[in-house]
Amino acid sequence: MDKVYASAAKALEGLVADGQTIGVGGFGLCGIPEALIAALRDTGVKNLTCVSNNAGVDGFGLGLLLETRQIKKMISSYVGENKEFERQYLAGELELEFTPQGTLAERLRAGGAGIPAFFTATGVGTIVAEGKEVREFEGKQYVMERAIMPDVSLVKAHIADRSGNLIFHKTARNFNPNVAQAGQVTVVEVEKIVEVGELDPDHIHLPGIFVHRIVLNENPEKRIEQRTTR
Repeated sequence: MDKVYASAAKALEGLVADGQTIGVGGFGLCGIPEALIAALRDTGVKNLTCVSNNAGVDGFGLGLLLETRQIKKMISSYVGENKEFERQYLAGELELEFTPQGTLAERLRAGGAGIPAFFTATGVGTIVAEGKEVREFEGKQYVMERAIMPDVSLVKAHIADRSGNLIFHKTARNFNPNVAQAGQVTVVEVEKIVEVGELDPDHIHLPGIFVHRIVLNENPEKRIEQRTTR
């Protein structure tokens, strides 16, 4: 089955709508589906809940959707590099569900595995556990966390065949496989597309069963975060 679409805009046609939960792969600016994020902005959909390790930076990544006020809520583990995010949150214009990074990864993994919830010791006794069930196992307290299953997941990979089997490039693998598996529908942006059968099965990181649409972005910007010191 050929899953390749002509453009990022075409790949999102008929999928995205107001009020959806959107999963977005990447870690910082590494491995983010930048063309798909820009195409999502251009659709004009609003009141989105975005699930991502971070919130991008001003003017790039999910920062594009924050500038246009299309995100109403972020479910993230790190948001410290986006001034507009900070401004909106402190002004009460943006909801935030802070989730420890490992817990966020497991919530997405559980969503992809069909596990509705799980217990973890991370966050017990902190604001992370407020309003959640806490249960004791073998003398230790654990907080219940619910799985995340986005309506649409946007991910970035290095290579795909036309059936959606994926290979990620080094650390750009990060959250992308978990986000891809958790989505009800998954759209992947890749730098190279090959024919079915060209990829060594032992080298495939994520099978095509989790991928519904593919778009080619041969020349992504690939910004690098730089440490700033005084």
